[in-house]
Amino acid sequence: MNIKFLDLNAQYCSIKEDIDKAIAGVIESSSFILGPAVSRFEENFAQFCHCKYAVAVNSGTTALLLAMKALGIGRGDEVITAANTFIATVAAIIDAGATPVLVDVNPETKNIDLNLIESAISSKTRAIIPVHLYGSMVDMGRLMEIARRHNLVIIEDAAQAHGAKCDGQPAGSFGAAGCFSFYPGKNLGAYGEGGAIVTSDQSLAEKLRILRDHGSKRKYYHDMIGYNARMDGIQGAILDVKLKHLPQWNEARNKVAAQYRQLLADTPVSLPGEMNNLYQVYHQFVIETNRRDELQNYLRENGIPTLIHYPIPVHLQKGYIDAGFKSGSLPVTERLSDSILSLPIYPELGSAEIEYISSKIKSFVIG
Repeated sequence: MNIKFLDLNAQYCSIKEDIDKAIAGVIESSSFILGPAVSRFEENFAQFCHCKYAVAVNSGTTALLLAMKALGIGRGDEVITAANTFIATVAAIIDAGATPVLVDVNPETKNIDLNLIESAISSKTRAIIPVHLYGSMVDMGRLMEIARRHNLVIIEDAAQAHGAKCDGQPAGSFGAAGCFSFYPGKNLGAYGEGGAIVTSDQSLAEKLRILRDHGSKRKYYHDMIGYNARMDGIQGAILDVKLKHLPQWNEARNKVAAQYRQLLADTPVSLPGEMNNLYQVYHQFVIETNRRDELQNYLRENGIPTLIHYPIPVHLQKGYIDAGFKSGSLPVTERLSDSILSLPIYPELGSAEIEYISSKIKSFVIG
């Protein structure tokens, strides 16, 4: 079978007419940087996230950086985050001038272990960045209680959680700010780079808009040192079209995950945890096995592509070993880096393909 890990062309073909029309509209208007298309997307995405404002930027990494800058987080501050995350989370903290403090993750949820956070808080701690990994949210009710007790700011890294919910409330709407990536492979992906910060704080939104545009509220008048972090008009137009389809695409991902669960239920492979108060959007479907590398090679030989999210933890990355972050013992994160494997999952993945993938996993682990 010709199985892909992700099929972005299939998604494009399903909405081709609307996408092509949206792109053509931006070209005809010559609104290439920000402009009406980005403004429409910002309004619709804010509503989707149950927030008052969305500020579109050029990447999810930039979204995290600008959120910290706008909140005054920088040199001398510590920011707690999960050890099991993509490098961008930690890179943004370092770029803001703050010190990342890495906390191990819960082996069931793969998200930051809420039982370990308070022991990582110091007099220098200013913020916590929970990472909603693989499309599954941190238990934000519990985390917000911790933050209130210690007077800490919450910035959600929702780069993999577009449309995910905790107790019925969308990702990005709990903290002072929620940061999203629209990298092409995300549940809501652009046709290039893109990101956004959502918030219900008007003054924070205004500061973010100034920061993304060279620190300028009015052309050639610069009230602060800012960045060239604006979203392209074409990306805003594309994202606005795709946003209308996101709920049904997330439901399709859940159906794929449910079929995997059913077919792999009686195998020794560990499946993703599910919490009763969470609506997951399955950006990735991640299994665990102590024979991960052998299984990955076997699946590759049978035409099944897989990925590892992530093979080397942040604290062991060559470029970050001397970066000055703080971390204690991180045994779960280090174990996961040797045992996790991401299977193909996207809305257009067919039932026959899922059955084939599952049958090959069964033949390897059971014989």
